[in-house]
Amino acid sequence: MIQVIRFMKGYLAIKVSGFSPERFMNLCSNHDIFLWDIENHGEYYTMKISLKGFYQIKGITRKTGTRVVITKRYGLPFLSLRMWRRRIFLFGLLGSLFFWMWMSRYIWAIEVEGNYYVTTDVFQDFLEENGFLVGMKKGDVVIEQLEKDIRSSFDIITWTSARIDGTKLLIQVKENDLISVKEEIPEVGAEGEGIDLVAGKEGEIVSIITRSGVPKVSVGDMVAKGDVLVEGGVPIMNEDGTVRRYEYCRADADILLRCVYRMEEEIEEGYEQKAYTGKEKKRPFFMFGTKKLKIPSFGKEYEAYDVVEEKKQLRLFENYYLPLYFGHDCAREYVTEQKTYGKDEVKTLFEEKIQKFIESLQEKGVQIIEKNVTINKVSGVWKMKVDFLAVEKTGTEKKTGLTQIEEIDRPEENQPDN
Repeated sequence: MIQVIRFMKGYLAIKVSGFSPERFMNLCSNHDIFLWDIENHGEYYTMKISLKGFYQIKGITRKTGTRVVITKRYGLPFLSLRMWRRRIFLFGLLGSLFFWMWMSRYIWAIEVEGNYYVTTDVFQDFLEENGFLVGMKKGDVVIEQLEKDIRSSFDIITWTSARIDGTKLLIQVKENDLISVKEEIPEVGAEGEGIDLVAGKEGEIVSIITRSGVPKVSVGDMVAKGDVLVEGGVPIMNEDGTVRRYEYCRADADILLRCVYRMEEEIEEGYEQKAYTGKEKKRPFFMFGTKKLKIPSFGKEYEAYDVVEEKKQLRLFENYYLPLYFGHDCAREYVTEQKTYGKDEVKTLFEEKIQKFIESLQEKGVQIIEKNVTINKVSGVWKMKVDFLAVEKTGTEKKTGLTQIEEIDRPEENQPDN
């Protein structure tokens, strides 16, 4: 505590030499002038004295015939004086400190981890639509609500975690490994309602195994989209063979349907192809937020070129990002050449499209049995038609159309008189 007080008031390191340094120290003690860290160096003494005490020793030095020299200054009064001489640097330092503190209140980078099926671009669009933007205040980010919105907007995401680290908003997600198409399932209403299974596509029934409900089709039957395959109501019969009522249930069955998928594609015979000349120009730039400052380039501009942007975001520490970017735009010159697709090239392009279409069907559980491909050229346009014979599971849930039979009061038979 004493050291803090001395620093606040200021003190000096002095060297005392001359006729009687010992008498000088005794008189200082008699006048309540405190000296400390006294060291004897033979011809002179070194010690420390408070700033107030230093101004009181003028008469003592005359009486003792000693000479006092200041060797070093300590404390806030001298520090303030030195800093005032460098006040421009001091104001710049304080301004920079205020600037970094102010910037740390905002989000300057958003990163998404763990996404595969949901692309980063889709995530960025979702965040922008919901108001999560680079440059927003940290206090405006409600982590719990953000996690809830992500799970409700993307059915494939089963887990999400969001946190603010420095000036970065880090979003981690986990997607379901099994992609399934979510179908609208009508809710079962009041007690006594049932659910039917209906065909989702036109085709031929190749297999049906019913667990609950009443099957309305058999193997080999042709069905249209929307036809009832299994009814969600089991009829309870009267003695005369008429339906007395229905015992409603949720129909459940494994049904395989042989159906046809059709694909049509077109490719223009003539096309333009870019041929890069190998010439490039790099144009440095700086960005503050979304404002881009380009450094002017010299020389003649290319007639046709592509631009690839490469940039890096400035950061001080691992996760302390700033809205400052630097990088360059790389302009690559090219010339356009007119080309014509040959039959083999067209066939290769169509095969790639067919393979992607098949993969999309297989992801939905559709099994391709055979395909019939037709390719021809009409008026400079290559056209392709493909019919896929496939087998897939079918049966979409729908509220049953069965209604209960109203009870009809039967007239009482004539009873014989007593």
